[in-house]
Amino acid sequence: MDPLRIGILGGTFDPIHIGHLVMASYAIDALNLDSVWFMPAQSPPHKHGEITPAEHRAEMVRRAVALDSRFQFSNLDLQPTGPSYTVDLLKRILEVVPHAHPVFLMGADSLRGLPTWRDPEGIIALAEIGVAERPGTTIDESVRHGVTGLAARLSEFDSPLIELSSTEIRERRKKSLSITYLVPEDVEDYIVENGLYR
Repeated sequence: MDPLRIGILGGTFDPIHIGHLVMASYAIDALNLDSVWFMPAQSPPHKHGEITPAEHRAEMVRRAVALDSRFQFSNLDLQPTGPSYTVDLLKRILEVVPHAHPVFLMGADSLRGLPTWRDPEGIIALAEIGVAERPGTTIDESVRHGVTGLAARLSEFDSPLIELSSTEIRERRKKSLSITYLVPEDVEDYIVENGLYR
């Protein structure tokens, strides 16, 4: 059986927005992925402050990925009660799908911080790293060799620069400004119906 090339896109998704979806779509084409799993984290270790309850974030992701048959929602990173570490998540994925070939997706900015993550060598032993290169960002040699063995496990792909963040969407909601076109319509409906980010 050929290994399934599964793109793994983790994050807080508070909320998920079109930037996440566009990056995943470009990754599928560029890296020859069978699918991308969107995996909201229960307790991201790098996030401090208040996070929207997991059930709301999960439902927004479910609604967003329903638009594309190549995308899949996964709750595997919602199961731990403590911090959600990438190396542990990859182990759980391979327990569920032993013949998977995980490709962990991230932006070039996140790649710079990889050496500070828990067990970065373990991460690259378990997964290929797919990095979205955006206009104006470069991945220099110091980043490529920031973790032993990283350069050989790195696959770069072009993705449009979408200057959008979940923080900006939350701020716009607080100010009663429109978020139409920034998130999928079903996600916007859910945000409004549940009074999120007000």
